[in-house]
Formats: sequence, C-alpha cells, structure tokens
Amino acid sequence: MVHDYCVPLKQLVEEFGLDVAYRATDFDAVRLTVEDVARPGLQLAGYFDHFEPMRLQVMGNAEISYIEKMTEPERLSAYDRLFSYKFPALLLARGFEPGKDCLRMAKKHNVTILRSKEATSTVVSAIINYLRTELAPRITRHGVLVEVYGEGLLLIGDSGIGKSEAAVELLKRGHRLIADDAVEIRKISGNTLIGSAPNHIRNYIELRGIGIINVAKLFGMGAVKAENEINLVVNIVPWNNQAVYDRLGLEEHHMEILGVDIPMNTIPITPGRNLAVILEVAAMNNRQRKMGYNAAIEFTEQINSYFATQAGNQE
Repeated sequence: MVHDYCVPLKQLVEEFGLDVAYRATDFDAVRLTVEDVARPGLQLAGYFDHFEPMRLQVMGNAEISYIEKMTEPERLSAYDRLFSYKFPALLLARGFEPGKDCLRMAKKHNVTILRSKEATSTVVSAIINYLRTELAPRITRHGVLVEVYGEGLLLIGDSGIGKSEAAVELLKRGHRLIADDAVEIRKISGNTLIGSAPNHIRNYIELRGIGIINVAKLFGMGAVKAENEINLVVNIVPWNNQAVYDRLGLEEHHMEILGVDIPMNTIPITPGRNLAVILEVAAMNNRQRKMGYNAAIEFTEQINSYFATQAGNQE
C-alpha cells in the first residue's frame, strides 16, 4: 500500500542546521508535504496567480535587494500579502536578517522565519533533494534486498524458499545486505526505485532453525548498507518439471513497482543448486545488459550465421 508522507518543519531545521529567526506558535505542528521550493519574486511584485502556498518560500539576494528598494508602506503591503497565504515558513538565505517589516508581518500572520548562511541556489537544491527523498511515494514489499557487484537485487518468492539463506551466502562472498523480510521501496524519480529496511529491523536476518542474527555485528559493518537502488528483481520459485523455463534469456520480463518497470529473472531452484553463484551471475549479466551487451542475442546471431553458412555451402 502506498502512503502519503510529510516532513515536519522542525526536522528540516535540524537536518540543515537552520536558525529560527521567528518561531510561530504552530512551529511544531507545521508539515511540509510537497518537494518543491519557491522563490517569491513575482509575489513581492503583487502577482499571485499560480502561487503555491504549500511550498517553503526562500528569499535570497535578488528578492532582498528588490524589496529593500521599496518604500516602507510598500514593503509592509508586500509582506502582508505574502504572509497572508500562510505557507510553511520563509527561509532567508546568505545569512540575511529579517527586517522589521518582515518580522512584523510574520508575527501578524504567525509564519515562521528561518535563516541559512548558505548561498540561495545551494540551499534550495539541497532542500529539494532532501524533500524528494523524504516525500517519495513508497511501498513495503516482502523480500530480501542485497547489493551484489553494485547491483541492487530484490529477492522475492514464497516464504521459506531460501531468500535469507541465499543472502547469508552472498554476505560470506563479500556482498552487502540492505533489508531482510520487509523492503521499503521509494520512488525518487520517474524510473528510479530505492530500497531500504524499516528502522526496527535494519541489519537483522532471520534464519529458520537458528533465529535472528545481527549482520553488522556478525559479519562487520562492511556487510550492511542503509539503502540501494533496485536494479533487478529475482523471483525464486521451486523447480517444476511441468514448467517451461527460458534457457536462452532472449525474453525480457519486468515487474512493475510504483509505476516503474524493473527487469526480472525467474530462477527455479532444486536441492544442490548454488543459488548465491547464480545470483552473482544474474547481477553481472544485468549490468552488461544496461551497458548494451546481451549475450543471448549475440549467441543467437552466431547460431543463425552458422546455419546460414552451412546452408550456403550445401547449395
């Protein structure tokens, strides 16, 4: 199930070390719900068509120098109109102090004023990236997420099929665990999914017959990772003699997660198959395909060429 998320204004202040020049009475209750940040240049000039009051408003050198050229009554009127929209907060970049007119209208409309010493473009881009990650659509899926040769493999399959055991074998071979049992997946762009573990189960793996183990303490901190992009879904299924499996790899299968199509391999297993080695090969093969090389296509072309040559020689 996909949920809508929000970021408390207080959390943003702590994350970026912002100064609170004026704290509104509802400071602790304010939530940011959109990832975009706005610079209210046109609004200071009186144009409020298409103004989005849910966005954090940021003023830098251009906005400050513009409003300082106004007369005091004009400044009061401009700030009065701006703050009347009750946006989450006003952030002054480059270390600017709020003027008395700004403070007066902020208090009147009960809107928080923040300060940052960073350049305007720097703080705006950093906040947008942070909000995009924190507010990204997300879903929790049952599975195991591991990083193998830099590729994020999401292992799915029936409970007890051996996903966690395969992850442990991969850990012994130098790869890293991101999440076991529950994988929290976030869509941070149109075609990018990031997977992580819920905080309360991070770094833990459940092995039937042994119990819960702490991967970071057992294998070292190098064996775990907080998050990773999901590059390949591996569906682990029991071997079925009645089923037909793709032996060449020409067919491309995908799984849609949050509207993003992720490449998927279905791997049938039987006792004795080294699943960890197969997953390593799957990761390397997926990376090759992203770089434009497809062994299945090359192999098919070579076979077709061989038979075409043979047929020509017989004529």
